[in-house]
Amino acid sequence: MGRNILTIGFDADDTLWHNESFFQLTQDRFAALLADYAEDSQLRAHLTEAERRNLGAYGFGIKGFVLSMIETAIEVTEGRVPSSVIAEILDAGKEMLAHPIELLDYAEETVRALSGSHRLVLITKGDLLDQERKLAQSGLGDFFHAVEIVSDKTPATYAGAFARHGSGAETAMMVGNSLKSDVIPALEAGAWAVHVPHDLTWDYERAEAPVDHPRFREAAHLGEVPALLD
Repeated sequence: MGRNILTIGFDADDTLWHNESFFQLTQDRFAALLADYAEDSQLRAHLTEAERRNLGAYGFGIKGFVLSMIETAIEVTEGRVPSSVIAEILDAGKEMLAHPIELLDYAEETVRALSGSHRLVLITKGDLLDQERKLAQSGLGDFFHAVEIVSDKTPATYAGAFARHGSGAETAMMVGNSLKSDVIPALEAGAWAVHVPHDLTWDYERAEAPVDHPRFREAAHLGEVPALLD
């Protein structure tokens, strides 16, 4: 494996730094704001449905999440949501956008070590400005040869990224926490893929692990990735 890998792609959110935990904390705050209008489980189900429905229009990231919360608040209150609640939802979104970056364990050590021997590419979904901000605050930017902020992750996404920033998917490996976005489409593009699970995973990103695929590997944490290459 290691001798054949020239380019390594890394996901960002919940692979290099914490992300989903902030979304879940904001959902808790959202549920408290609307406790008089809907039960917790009902509200979260409405929000999940709105997020999925709106991905095509808003894409991934905090801004789309905030718009989906506002839409959900309007729905569950039948249009009677107080303006003060809308204001608090907007404030919660702004706080998410301003939250300091918290790197995951082994993120800096692993990226630093592999940057000396491989071409590293950050491949992440989300809002352009927010992802650029997080990368700048992370202190990891200098270790990456290239950054691809994409609207979605498909086999074509990976094939194109690894062709632009390497010698193609056949000699590339993708590392990420999402089986649906980071692993399966990378494998379908012809790359290797390493799944690094995170304790918190958005339901949208869940999928069955392709355990029988010859190019699939799993690591308990980022610190195990260099050993897989060895």
